[in-house]
Amino acid sequence: MHLLLISNSTNFGEPYLAWAISQLELFKQQQGLTEKSRILFVPFAGVFIQQQAYPKSYDAYEARVKKVFAEKLGLENFHSVHHSENKLQAVKEADCIVVGGGNTFHLVAEMHRYGLMDAIREKVKEGTPYIGWSAGSNIACPTLCTTNDMPIVQPASFETLRLLPFQINPHYLDPHPEIDKMIKHGGETRQDRLNEYLAVNQQMTVVGLREATALWMEGEHLALKGGKPMVVFHYDENETGKLRVESYEPNSDVSFLLHP
Repeated sequence: MHLLLISNSTNFGEPYLAWAISQLELFKQQQGLTEKSRILFVPFAGVFIQQQAYPKSYDAYEARVKKVFAEKLGLENFHSVHHSENKLQAVKEADCIVVGGGNTFHLVAEMHRYGLMDAIREKVKEGTPYIGWSAGSNIACPTLCTTNDMPIVQPASFETLRLLPFQINPHYLDPHPEIDKMIKHGGETRQDRLNEYLAVNQQMTVVGLREATALWMEGEHLALKGGKPMVVFHYDENETGKLRVESYEPNSDVSFLLHP
């Protein structure tokens, strides 16, 4: 499989997808994508994008991403699946599948509704390149359970694409970020919530993918890209209820995650 799984689309103060363009360009080149390649976009995580009321937000989301892919990557043959009457056929005809971020619950609900989860899984396992960011990265995992999003809808299932044997927590934040110079966060941290998940799902591994980082998978090889370390969480059987935390530097080979 060929996967580019990006934590976030936008860094503060930067244009949309700006930090990820270099990774997208390299991925495009390595996968042999050209201006003729049919790019299929899945916009269903986009709810209330650019002040456009849902479901018109899909059109706004498509336009935003298409502009970047056309102008920065030369990938102009870009189509959103929400326009397709036969969505399963659109998946079969795609040369690359792109799933954007937003609300993971809404994304998963719509993908199950249209039968896209199974169709995309099969297509990607056959070798079609897959690009996702935020929610689009989260759904490459077995379930959506490590999303940060509010459950605004109830999907038919929490099961997702199962392209990876581990879970990703996109936009990972370190414990107790400062709200301002005088006040520190006193409630649950991201690590607390992952601790809860691993207490219940003790055989799973969770990757905390910080902003401006990505996972790049080529066959049996998995590498961390970007400028920040990645954290990996396991349930610690020796200290019940505790997380075992490991850190990996950018450009690390983390292929071991594919073989739990």
